[in-house]
Amino acid sequence: MSHGFQQTIRNEVSLTGVGLHTGQNVTVTFVPAPPNHGIKFQRIDLDGQPIIPADCDLVTTVQRGTTLEKNNAVVATVEHVMSALVGMQIDNCLVKIDGVEMPIMDGSARPYVEALEKAGTKELPEERDVFELRQNIYYSDKESGVEYFAMPSNRYKVTALIDYKSEVLGQQHASMDNVSDFKKEIAPARTFCFLHELEMLYEAGLIRGGDLNNAIVVVDKPVTEEERIKLAKLFNKPDITVVEEGILNNVKLYHHNEPARHKLLDMIGDLGLVGTPINANIVATKPGHKHNVEFAKILKQHIRQEKMKPAAPEYDPNKPPVYDAVDIERILPHRYPFLLIDKIIHLTDKEVIGLKAVTFNEEFFRGHFPGNPVMPGVLQLEAMAQTGGILVLGNLPDPHNYDTYFLKINNVKFRHHVVPGDTVLFKMELTAPIRRGLVEMKGSAFVGNKLVSEAELMAKIQRKENK
Repeated sequence: MSHGFQQTIRNEVSLTGVGLHTGQNVTVTFVPAPPNHGIKFQRIDLDGQPIIPADCDLVTTVQRGTTLEKNNAVVATVEHVMSALVGMQIDNCLVKIDGVEMPIMDGSARPYVEALEKAGTKELPEERDVFELRQNIYYSDKESGVEYFAMPSNRYKVTALIDYKSEVLGQQHASMDNVSDFKKEIAPARTFCFLHELEMLYEAGLIRGGDLNNAIVVVDKPVTEEERIKLAKLFNKPDITVVEEGILNNVKLYHHNEPARHKLLDMIGDLGLVGTPINANIVATKPGHKHNVEFAKILKQHIRQEKMKPAAPEYDPNKPPVYDAVDIERILPHRYPFLLIDKIIHLTDKEVIGLKAVTFNEEFFRGHFPGNPVMPGVLQLEAMAQTGGILVLGNLPDPHNYDTYFLKINNVKFRHHVVPGDTVLFKMELTAPIRRGLVEMKGSAFVGNKLVSEAELMAKIQRKENK
């Protein structure tokens, strides 16, 4: 399936702001990048201007933000920038920064989205490699009640459910049904915190850049006059009051569930550190930076393992086969009960796919684990060899005058049982040109999307001797 072409930005674009926790003024510059570059950050204020890839394996801290580090070079609070890049479907970009922390701007991803829009997008001559999730992935942390559930989907969908046991916030949820909704529905959602956290964060040396113009402050306790004056002084405001919705009077909510939307924004940014676009429906309960990153690592590891596996062939029973059972019998010398291939559904000069419908009436089930029928692994190898034989003998004018003999079998792995009712697809690929009748092939057997066995085979095609 084609997922279109990779994108980068058309022109450089910069914006300047203050880091939420450090209070430092920094400038961020988005720079176009070539295909397969991915998203990378560059600390241009450090010697050597080191580059830090946007990779969940490089996350070092998740305290009130996501921090990446490589070779002692650090870039902090990357989640809003990452969210904007994912939401605008920018695959390749170099993000230069002259300080340690991304600017908080208005507490949302909107300023970054606007900057990327200003830069424009450019299509690159390389297809986007989108990973199609084919099985459910579940992750939970029982202590905190956090849960993540990723399910197969034809597009990228994410949902965040939050519950802070707060009378003000209550239970909230937010969803992005399509990446095209990000700009309008998710990007403007601002960060939030509870009133009781403010002083604690400040005492911990954080929120030095907070001025109450870039955060929703949820009031979850009565505010004394003394506290009100102290907060006003802390954030350099003439006066602070609590409005009816239970938030401070510094901002007006864009949506009643803006906190949940911001949690979703953070989640999109953190999961962007997987490094690969993914078609999946991901639902998270009580997401936060720590668990976002943990789940991103799980997804990355799953993707890495799946990409190492051969791709399962697709089978459409409505399409006529290349060869049916009668045709196969004309090409191969095997006969019942040893002809193990029912159809050939795909054939090129380098690849062939054969099909076997395994039934309970197979002769070998009479003696192979009676009461627990399992197709013998050696017969799976034989079926691979027969499928490969079609690739070679099918191109000869007189295939009935040749036999195929095994010479070598390497790296055999039997991964799952094959049982009655399974339809097995045997995919054989030439790994070297055929020379002097020697055929080298990589064989893979699938039931649905599941790899059940694999092997490397070498065989010799030999003309029958006249007797």
